[in-house]
Amino acid sequence: RVALLHALAHIELNAIDLAWDIVCRFVGEGMPKGFTDDWVQVADDEARHFQMLEERLNQLGSGYGELPAHDGLWQAATTTAHDLAARLAVVPMVLEARGLDVTPETVRRLREFGDAESAALLQIIHDEEITHVAAGRRWFGHLCAKRGVDPVETWQDLVKRYFRGGLKKPFNVTSRQAADFGPEFYEPIAE
Repeated sequence: RVALLHALAHIELNAIDLAWDIVCRFVGEGMPKGFTDDWVQVADDEARHFQMLEERLNQLGSGYGELPAHDGLWQAATTTAHDLAARLAVVPMVLEARGLDVTPETVRRLREFGDAESAALLQIIHDEEITHVAAGRRWFGHLCAKRGVDPVETWQDLVKRYFRGGLKKPFNVTSRQAADFGPEFYEPIAE
């Protein structure tokens, strides 16, 4: 459990940086004020998620930084630093959407293990991540309209170019639909 919660805390810590990075790095894109407002809210959510996980780790006798962590999320930020559409396609619409896919099973396993408190934290995170994926989908659609390109084809192309590892089934269709992220985006390129 500690390793799992530590890995999730690391993801949330990176997600804070990613939310602020998208606000600052792409300021020249001429996006509406609502774009900045959404990503500031995402940063706030991610910070709260990190804090909840850190507190839970402390309750379990550990803490963030006591285990090694990967930099896969930040690598995605580096790979997409040149293009807002690529960033939106990969970070919220692949990586955060993947969190929607796998978290319900993790919540179920934690409950079976008798860790209702950790399960409840992950359920809160899952439910709030729906709004993050929705923000990514909304602003990706806005940017595609602004650029005069098809959002589905553009997303699929950007994912093929900038995301390594492929899209893995199963998908949490209910949560993805709640984020206005339909299967026309991800089913054609899933492994």
